[in-house]
Amino acid sequence: MLQPPHSSLQVAAVPAQRVPARDRDQDAPWHTEAVCRRDEAGLFFAPSKEPTAARLSREEAAKRVCARCPVMVECREHALLQPEPYGVWGGLTAAERRVVLARRRRRDLDLTKTTRPTDRIAAAG
Repeated sequence: MLQPPHSSLQVAAVPAQRVPARDRDQDAPWHTEAVCRRDEAGLFFAPSKEPTAARLSREEAAKRVCARCPVMVECREHALLQPEPYGVWGGLTAAERRVVLARRRRRDLDLTKTTRPTDRIAAAG
């Protein structure tokens, strides 16, 4: 099996302690608190030629891990900003992240279209 991208984020020998986001050291990277650091990376990344039923089951199990993670939002935003092309990140599969990104692009485009040039001039001046 090929090594999944960023597998170093998913494995660690010492379980992460749960610390509320507001109480975490702001200099520490968000992934130090990730629950998935204790789980097998294979849960979050598909093996080659995985049957559909097995993939759906594995993704649901990964999403359950994400659901209890204190840094799920940070993880999701990381995956959307990179964008991460594979795996479950922040409770979203790669396909679900593509949908979110498409919706964000559409929303941004709609916001740009609704702001008329005269509105921009009036706001600036």
